[in-house]
Amino acid sequence: MTKLQTEQSAAKQYIEHVYAQLEQIYGHETEFLQAVEEIFLSLEPVFEQHPEYIEHNILQRIAEPDRVVSFRVAWQDDNNKTQVNRGYRVQYNNVMGPYKGGIRFHPSVNESIMKFLGFEQIFKNALTGQPIGGGKGGSNFNPKGKSDAEIMRFCQAFMTELYRHIGPDVDVPAGDIGVGAREIGYFWGQYKRLQGAYQPGVLTGKRPGYGGSLGRKEATGYGTVYFVEEMLKDIDQSFYNKTVVVSGSGNVAIYAIEKARHLGAKVVACSDSSGYIYDPEGISLRTLKEIKEVKGDRISTYVNYHPHATYTEGCKGIWTIPCHIALPCATQNEIDLESAQVLIDNGVKVVGEGANMPCSIEAINLFQNNGVLFGPAKAANAGGVAVSALEMAQNATGIFWSFDDVDAQLHKIMKDIYANAKGCAEKYGFPGNLVIGANIAGFTKVADGMIAEGVY
Repeated sequence: MTKLQTEQSAAKQYIEHVYAQLEQIYGHETEFLQAVEEIFLSLEPVFEQHPEYIEHNILQRIAEPDRVVSFRVAWQDDNNKTQVNRGYRVQYNNVMGPYKGGIRFHPSVNESIMKFLGFEQIFKNALTGQPIGGGKGGSNFNPKGKSDAEIMRFCQAFMTELYRHIGPDVDVPAGDIGVGAREIGYFWGQYKRLQGAYQPGVLTGKRPGYGGSLGRKEATGYGTVYFVEEMLKDIDQSFYNKTVVVSGSGNVAIYAIEKARHLGAKVVACSDSSGYIYDPEGISLRTLKEIKEVKGDRISTYVNYHPHATYTEGCKGIWTIPCHIALPCATQNEIDLESAQVLIDNGVKVVGEGANMPCSIEAINLFQNNGVLFGPAKAANAGGVAVSALEMAQNATGIFWSFDDVDAQLHKIMKDIYANAKGCAEKYGFPGNLVIGANIAGFTKVADGMIAEGVY
């Protein structure tokens, strides 16, 4: 056996050993193990070239969060009945800066999903080049059907438990599914009351004019499209005259649609948790914003404005619509192996993940094996957290930038992320594989910082 083969074997054995330990301890946390596996599968060539990472046991150290805070959230509904939910904050890794990651309100939230999202956030945040670490939080509270007063009381109760664990230089939460500018405002008000101090840098996603940044609402959707635009440039293509399908209808989806249209694409479908609409003439952005941002209605009402469009119950069918570019912007694991095969059969050329890991590992492998350009979430949807970091910078200096300034910085960050992911893929022998490239680029940056800090 040659020296190189020995090193390769040592690298693979180390990765498999650490994963087996995690699987033994956290076998019930399937979402978390999915995120770990997706990263680990990319790292063998890194450990071959950097045995010091094995020596410092970086993989096991990085896979365990610094801490997981779990707490009860008791609140009163409009009928004066006490309700109880579970809240979480996973503070994963702060080597690059304060813990940074959103808060999600959704019935599916549990510790596994929080760790799944927080682990992914470490590397996504590192890719942005901004001084932010990785974290995530949330609750199994379901905001759907709740009054504004109920949501306010829940947010206040949630922050009453969370406030002691966060701070501008410690942990800076933001929004996520079920948590927008309204909820961030309620968090912010309660945090100020509890701390007796004005510390705008403790939360991002605030409304512009109240410490928030212009461009934050648009950032994740715009950033996804900017990233895919760079992918297309490498094959001498663009969004112009391409047919696009976008899942979801929240901020990410709406502003991915907006930017894709600006670049000349025709977006023909989008969805919500109930079903999807198909408009062969192209989704009307004005109508979509009216439905979702003004009225807060279901996507099904789109056909009331545009009778030629069709609405279909259930979300999975959206991937049966033929398109050149697919942008999953709804939730995790929404494209499985079956949906990926349908997209391929219908001629999809590019998939860019706007949500957090919306494609299963099997779907990703199928795309790559069939020559579909694939933009992974930790790179393609990093625009939101990048602008959150820009909001932190504005809060720290008291100087606020115009929308165009923020958008220009976002565009540059996404270009840099693409270049770094592409460069690492080539350096480690996987040209064109942005999943591996993004994983390695994020991992090595954090790993080097962990070695520099020593063991703690």
